[in-house]
Amino acid sequence: MHFSRVLMTLVVIATMGKTAAGQEPSGKQEPSAAQLRDQAYNPGPPPDPAAVERGQKIYVSTCAGCHGADATGGQGPNLLDVAVVLHDENGNTLGPFLHDGRPARGMPAFPALTSAQAADVGAFLHAQERLAADRFEQELPKIVTGDPKAGKAYFDGPGKCATCHSPTGDLANVAKTYEPAMLMSRICYPGNYRGTVPGTIVTITLPSGKTVRGSLVHLDQFNVELASDDGANEVYPVAGAHVQVKNPLAAHEELQKHFTDADLHNLVAYLETFK
Repeated sequence: MHFSRVLMTLVVIATMGKTAAGQEPSGKQEPSAAQLRDQAYNPGPPPDPAAVERGQKIYVSTCAGCHGADATGGQGPNLLDVAVVLHDENGNTLGPFLHDGRPARGMPAFPALTSAQAADVGAFLHAQERLAADRFEQELPKIVTGDPKAGKAYFDGPGKCATCHSPTGDLANVAKTYEPAMLMSRICYPGNYRGTVPGTIVTITLPSGKTVRGSLVHLDQFNVELASDDGANEVYPVAGAHVQVKNPLAAHEELQKHFTDADLHNLVAYLETFK
């Protein structure tokens, strides 16, 4: 699970005491935070510890040199942020990927790995997803640590937030509707749990010259998934293709290239005053 999915999952936990309108829920019994988290990002039981241990040994010997010991990236990309891992169940997507590799992008093939071994590697990666979620959950209480005055200065100045948003318009009372974790997630990841934004259009020019266009569903370092006009989802490899994305919230993506942790926490602290 990539960071946006971790964040959006924990947003659910942080906000489960309120409805979408900020109202207190009825007196019915709510699921615990742990239950909500597990159901939201990884349905079913946790990975088998024995499989995780076996998978870790394989991962360390074949993958860690490029992707880091915890799979969050190094010379190679963060493996918790790619569809082939997010969608994997018992090695069904990871197995073929590892078998074939992506030689054109520097990803070697591992044809000797069995399907059982691929499933074990998947178990290790899913265990890492859970650890990432747990670590972020521990950080939730530290979100509102910024300076509201500095946040206002950033909002009106270098952040350019005021060019699209207004404290007395679309953001009026926003802090009554969203908890701090949700405010932070909407700044960093204004789209859905996969990190895509509704209304984003992707145009793919394939190596053959054929052009495909549709609504973006998912894009990572290896594949792009789109919903075509007939409603069917199609997946294409990024290697060798020209991918052009028209994102209606591109300003948020640009913001992510420049703001610091301090800017983000100051901005959330400022938004918390909109009550």
